[in-house]
Amino acid sequence: MNNKLVGSILLSVAACIWGGTFVAVKVIVSQVHPLQLVWLRYAVAIVFLVGFSIIKKEKRNFHVKDLKWFIPIGLTGYAVSLVAQETGTWFSSAQTGAVVTSSTPTFMVIFAWLLLKEKLTKVKIMSLIMATLGVIMIVGIHLSGKHILTGVFFLIVSALTWSLMSVMIQKFPNYSALQITIISATIALLCLTPFVINDVADFTSINFFNPKVMLCLFYVGAISTAAAFVMWNKGLTMVSTSVSGLFYLLQPIVGTLLGWLLLGEGITIGFVVGSVLILGSVFVSIRFAE
Repeated sequence: MNNKLVGSILLSVAACIWGGTFVAVKVIVSQVHPLQLVWLRYAVAIVFLVGFSIIKKEKRNFHVKDLKWFIPIGLTGYAVSLVAQETGTWFSSAQTGAVVTSSTPTFMVIFAWLLLKEKLTKVKIMSLIMATLGVIMIVGIHLSGKHILTGVFFLIVSALTWSLMSVMIQKFPNYSALQITIISATIALLCLTPFVINDVADFTSINFFNPKVMLCLFYVGAISTAAAFVMWNKGLTMVSTSVSGLFYLLQPIVGTLLGWLLLGEGITIGFVVGSVLILGSVFVSIRFAE
């Protein structure tokens, strides 16, 4: 198979896995605070990532000068983005989390223009406006929720920071996807540790032997973080920035369906309209990009 096809498959699988993550987070976040949950995600993920790296006998070629890119990647896409995503899902719903963050590909176009000097066209600007209107539709239809505006705010922050990270990864052609994931996850873990240590009481209240907690932590740590992050990072190096955004469409579709099937979350007309606008913005930005 050629690189583009392999990259497409990797991006598709990663997006589908993340669609299920919103459900897992919604299930466990009532028992584990979002900040502690992200820290645990990385702790579990790093164990699996390092173990896989040892089994694979992968060579290490880290250069200190590259920290100028790794630190922003670890802080934005790995630390801030995930904390914002899980906090936003906590305040809203699995469906809202999946759909609002699906505006990520559109933001990727903007950051690709700023950092990679990719051309910014009228079509791309229009797609960003469509995504914004989509988010407004979702917020408007959920105004009855007590903390819904707070949730959507955090989800937008998550989408922006994840987009920035996805574009910055293009700066690392000499690093493997596994190396990028391990280093960035470690930076995020170290940055979050002081905040987690400051409130150790939250950990003592977690029942780690609860099957639901164990299963969710395994999913968000080993599958959603370790496996999916490696697949996404690898896919980004094989598919262009604009095209890679298309595969993010699978995330809200999976997240919405699982939220409806497993959590009993309703699907309203306003939610559907907002979703169509966001997904349509991504389609327009990719289909008509020059």
